Amino acid sequence: MNINKRINAFAELGNIILNPKTSNLYSTLQNAISNAHIVNPWFTPEFCTQAINSIASNWLNHNALNSWVNQYPMLQNSNSAPKKIAVIMAGNVPFVGFHDLLAVAVTGNVFIGKTSSKDGGLMQTIIEMLKQIEPEMGNMLFLTDERLPEFDAIIATGSDNSARYFDYYFAKYPNIIRKNRSSIAILMGNETESDLKGLANDIFTYFGLGCRNVSTIFVPNNYSFISLIPHFESYKYLANHNKYANNYEYNRALYLMNSAKHLDNGFSIFVESQTIGTPVGVINYSHYNSQKEIIGFIDQNSENIQCVVAKESVFSKAIPFGAAQSPILTDYADNIDTVEFILSFK
Repeated sequence: MNINKRINAFAELGNIILNPKTSNLYSTLQNAISNAHIVNPWFTPEFCTQAINSIASNWLNHNALNSWVNQYPMLQNSNSAPKKIAVIMAGNVPFVGFHDLLAVAVTGNVFIGKTSSKDGGLMQTIIEMLKQIEPEMGNMLFLTDERLPEFDAIIATGSDNSARYFDYYFAKYPNIIRKNRSSIAILMGNETESDLKGLANDIFTYFGLGCRNVSTIFVPNNYSFISLIPHFESYKYLANHNKYANNYEYNRALYLMNSAKHLDNGFSIFVESQTIGTPVGVINYSHYNSQKEIIGFIDQNSENIQCVVAKESVFSKAIPFGAAQSPILTDYADNIDTVEFILSFK
């Protein structure tokens, strides 16, 4: 199965997702999206749909895929036997393991996936659709609920605790082990209404559970953080979600009992802290004196930061406001090039 056929299969999947009327295969995906919340209440139909539409729009078209693979000359000329790549996927946001599946398959290797118990059948549905689109994918894409079968390399994503387990058990294999990360935003005080609405998306999409969700906001010393909070009102409906509301109310009770300083807008809590990563329903904020101070903070905490949302004039590698949850194919998790990793060993 040559690289063009593999690209065509993923591009057709993208077309079906974005143009449901072109194929009856979409009904299978629609059913999975509608029912995922039964297994995982965080996987609401709204957020599942948003996640897969973002993937299809940004990744699953001929232009994006060809541009991506053309960056790897070795891939164009590779005649090596397929390698078996095991992928242990997280279950924090819908379709979170898709990029790893895509990287393994598009390079012509065998994907052996182990989904989280919280996946809700989403990745299984995607794989079945790909097999329907291109039957030869049946020899390349596998999922297992049991012990991983024999493999040549592994990509594992999980918490800091599970990463220690992965490091120990998979040390003898070529591996990528991903731990907890979160994202930060830097405000200058001259952001537009559109910027701040975009920031709300960066914070609250997927209930804030993803590594690309902003958990900590840095603002200038003279910035009134209270004036920012009204821009987040479009997400107040999250308080109607049982699990989100339970987390928010629990954390609010802790701050109240401890008489800890905080701001509360009725569905989220804002705490002055530079800590990266927060409980559900909590956002940290911190004042800074200079941009140099922020760059130093980013350098010191690079191992814990997935992405930085800001204007490019503030940080050269910044992601625009509102784009944190719409990564392109080269926005690799933990800044580790997955394709390069797969191509790096025999």
